[in-house]
Amino acid sequence: MVRTARASTATGPTLAVVAREAGVSVPTASKVVNGREDVAPETRRRVSEALDRLGYVRRPRFDPTVRAPRMIDLVVHSPADSGSGAVLHGVEEAAYDAGLEVVVSAGLDRRRGGTVERGGWLDKLRARGSAGVLFDLAELTGTQYAWLERHRVPFVLIDPVAEPPSGVVSVGAANWQGGVTATEHLLGLGHERIAVIAGERGTAASGTRVAGYRSALAAAGVRHRAEYVRHAGFDRDTARRRMRELLELPVPPTAVFVCSDAMALGVYEALAERGLRVPDDMSVVGFDDLPEARWAAPALTTVRRPLTEMAATALRLLLRMMDGAHPESTRTELSTRLVERSSTAAPGGR
Repeated sequence: MVRTARASTATGPTLAVVAREAGVSVPTASKVVNGREDVAPETRRRVSEALDRLGYVRRPRFDPTVRAPRMIDLVVHSPADSGSGAVLHGVEEAAYDAGLEVVVSAGLDRRRGGTVERGGWLDKLRARGSAGVLFDLAELTGTQYAWLERHRVPFVLIDPVAEPPSGVVSVGAANWQGGVTATEHLLGLGHERIAVIAGERGTAASGTRVAGYRSALAAAGVRHRAEYVRHAGFDRDTARRRMRELLELPVPPTAVFVCSDAMALGVYEALAERGLRVPDDMSVVGFDDLPEARWAAPALTTVRRPLTEMAATALRLLLRMMDGAHPESTRTELSTRLVERSSTAAPGGR
């Protein structure tokens, strides 16, 4: 658990920029800024050099005679995850503008078999006196929702995978439109045998993206093939297996829309195992636009999920709730857009 820090001038580099320059996570850079001891000497040196090189101005310590700023918690499934980095950046910017202190905690994502309550986290939240919470997790348990309600802790979910209970405020991406956009791009290149590898069956985000895919096919008059719809767990290994299954079909697809960039990398691996090339033998479109999409070879065409903007929007909603107001709508969606790179092309004749 760390406190985030921010440059004290509006024009200076953010802590996220410093972390990227030093090749570390934002929480690690924050530990160096705040003088924490639990940082390796080599890491501390790299961060310190980046701070000096970029001209990062450390915020002065608060005068104990001055009223302390309000504190909120941000719970992410993994601070080292690149998606969490984008969320941290958005929260950092908005929190600084609002004069808030942010405590970042690592929770366990339920998709990976854990819960957010690792180490009695919810009790620690109450002991800290946090004014509100932002959750960047796949979903919360019924017990956790009940705890937050019982203790009257305002909270907002950032792009939950599952549909939250009625009345819970969340900010997410326009998943249906993203599915439409990805599929329309492939249709526009001349593909008709288009598969989709979605996340877990029954989850809201995955189902909505697949619905967009089906809608785009129907609008183009292209027959939907049930065998072309596969479900993974939003993880790389399962997506690799699902791509292998698609390649074994009597009539395999020529293109695939993959509902996360992480899964798209698994698709790349399955294709490489068969000696197939992207995009010559198979066009691939991802979803998220994480840094991994740019690093892939070839660079991945993907639908951008505006994580930084969603996080900033979620914090602004949380501020209103902390002041006693409640948003008119419990669901806020931000637009997605296609980022074209090198992983798609016209069908290669397979």
